[in-house]
Amino acid sequence: MTGQLVLIVEDELDLAKTLEYSLEQEGFRVRVTSCGADGIEQARQDPIPDLILLDIMLPDIPGTEVLRRLRSMDETRHIPVVIASAKGEEIDRVVGFELGADDYVTKPYSLRELVLRIRALLRRSQVRDVGAVGRISQGRLRIDVLGHRAWVDDQEVSLTTLEFKLLYKLLECRGRVQSRETLLEEVWGINAEVTTRTVDMHIMRLRQKLGPAQDTIETLRGVGYRIRKGDPPEG
Repeated sequence: MTGQLVLIVEDELDLAKTLEYSLEQEGFRVRVTSCGADGIEQARQDPIPDLILLDIMLPDIPGTEVLRRLRSMDETRHIPVVIASAKGEEIDRVVGFELGADDYVTKPYSLRELVLRIRALLRRSQVRDVGAVGRISQGRLRIDVLGHRAWVDDQEVSLTTLEFKLLYKLLECRGRVQSRETLLEEVWGINAEVTTRTVDMHIMRLRQKLGPAQDTIETLRGVGYRIRKGDPPEG
């Protein structure tokens, strides 16, 4: 992961400096800003960040609004975002995930754990080598693995990096049930403070975005999820 660029949007100056130093020691390049509006601009500047570490309570606009805007723009919607906030209630985490966060850590947190989370998320945001199979189709669903794009019928669906990886994992293993624990390991990479409830929330959000194709993802109560059998898969 050496040399990947992390954008820190954090208004606590001491914490921002500590994060900057720690990430640079781990081989990352770092940008730092204390304002939400500037964070949005920094996220659009070349080179585009590989990941954004975002505080919620910012002096100008809330981090939730920053995240909403990032997910609404083509050039930034696929950037993995980790929310780092003192607001750690379940409703805060649910809102963060629903807006498109890929991970959520609660202050105070372990810097070492944060680095592990960042590395795991970046590793899973990389498209694995799929050889000649660049597209996978199932029923009304179609994804471009290399381009990180998804469609229902002919309508493109805007997915976060983590949502795309989750859908890709299910399609890749179509016909086989994936337990919540397996999805946590394969998609999230680490389990610290990430529960099976997180998987359920992301599946719910993913289904909402898939609209008329949402029933393609089948729930097996007490077991996990799989892609519903239907039209023969292609790709």
